[in-house]
Amino acid sequence: MSQMEEYEQCGASEFIKDRLYFATLRVKPKNTANAYYFSTDDEFIYESFYADFGPLNLAMLYRYCCKLNKKLKSLTMSKKKLVHYTSYDQKKRANAAVLIGAYAVIYLKRSPEEAYRVLISGNNTGYLPFRDAAVGECSFNLTVLDCLHGLRKASQHGFLDYDKFDVEDYEHYERVENGDMNWIVPGKVLAFSSPHTRSKVENGYPFHAPEAYFAYFHQNNVVAVVRLNRKLYDGRRFEDAGFEHHDLFFLDGTTPSDLIVRRFLHVCESTEGAVAVHCKAGLGRTGTLIGCYLMKHYRFTAAEAIAWIRICRPGSIIGPQQNFLEEKQHSMWVQGDVHRSKQKMLQQRLSRRQHLHQQRQQQQLHSLDSDGGRQEAMSRLLSSMDDLSINTTLPTSHSLDENTCRDSSVTQGDQLRALKGKRPPRSLSSSSSRLNLSKTSHFSILPPAKSPKIPLSLSSSRKLVGSTSSTTGQIKSPFSLSLFSTRHAVIH
Repeated sequence: MSQMEEYEQCGASEFIKDRLYFATLRVKPKNTANAYYFSTDDEFIYESFYADFGPLNLAMLYRYCCKLNKKLKSLTMSKKKLVHYTSYDQKKRANAAVLIGAYAVIYLKRSPEEAYRVLISGNNTGYLPFRDAAVGECSFNLTVLDCLHGLRKASQHGFLDYDKFDVEDYEHYERVENGDMNWIVPGKVLAFSSPHTRSKVENGYPFHAPEAYFAYFHQNNVVAVVRLNRKLYDGRRFEDAGFEHHDLFFLDGTTPSDLIVRRFLHVCESTEGAVAVHCKAGLGRTGTLIGCYLMKHYRFTAAEAIAWIRICRPGSIIGPQQNFLEEKQHSMWVQGDVHRSKQKMLQQRLSRRQHLHQQRQQQQLHSLDSDGGRQEAMSRLLSSMDDLSINTTLPTSHSLDENTCRDSSVTQGDQLRALKGKRPPRSLSSSSSRLNLSKTSHFSILPPAKSPKIPLSLSSSRKLVGSTSSTTGQIKSPFSLSLFSTRHAVIH
């Protein structure tokens, strides 16, 4: 029996017939004339806060897909069976399963259920569920299948753009020294950590003044900022720069009231442009309210919303906030259905009124002979059209009185921010940003220094899989995600 046949007997999962496999192995195998083995366990490593261990972020998923596509189209490996193997470390195994499962969903057009069935085929057992970035007991299990569902839902709603993802931008701006920002809904909802009174480095942790964000926000059509934490800066500094600023405070580590949820959703729905949302670390409270938005407007399940938000911004949604989203799922779906029905009825009503006005215009113009009469009729018509405008006046923001709410001196957000700030920079450009920050007061966050890009396009239309596989088809283009695109996601 050949080595490949031995591993197939051990329960390797076959994703592409006679071509791509996934296996859990105790020892690193040797490559043969017919099989090539690779692992990403020590290449893509999750940066944990506490007991959390995944899922891996969008940049790692992107790099994995590029890596696998390159191997599949390599001429030297065209006759070999490719085996992505992982170890029996249950945390690494779960992360590896999400990577190849996501590849199957995105590239091979498998449903999440189909991809997961392959992952547990043969002798493979289930996978360790992911948990939140907290200390203590875990109250919510996020499964590998949840992550695959979240990725597919995001793809269906246009959050995954196959042409515009800039992995260097993603890895640059997610760093605390470069703004600690991640797009959750491209062009509409941005999550980031709280600005401070002035830009500084304190105990090795970089803080940014509101002014540091202005250039990036203007470039990406961010027009409103929502603050969920205690005031660490004067909101008028954003307002004076032309941004809307809303305060919806609730305590760190807790869940929002129904009133705050309604206010947040109204801000997002009434804002013509993108909304930047932050709490202390931009993880717990921020992710929770964004999760409500995803459930209402895109019918994400709570698990899909948690999965997608964590893949975009690891560490998001913590402790009871997970269960809160589960409890809110049905009501958010109902509210979303009602919202879409009202929007449809409004559009129909406006269309009918505009049609009636056009008919009246034609009748008035035909009934009046003189030029003066025509001008007068047109003036009356244009004046009456003012009534067609939709009143989107935003009521005054309402939140808890932060002065009457007791909070510990060091909050969960403080601890998460500190842990994130201690992470070493991935590149020289990140390191230089950290050094430059200490010399400034509140200058703009700088964009990344771009390195030469190697084309990864697979548009040569050469099939990467055998024709005997009925569900794979042709892999068309390199995986890209438009998380820094200014195109608005469509609200349904």
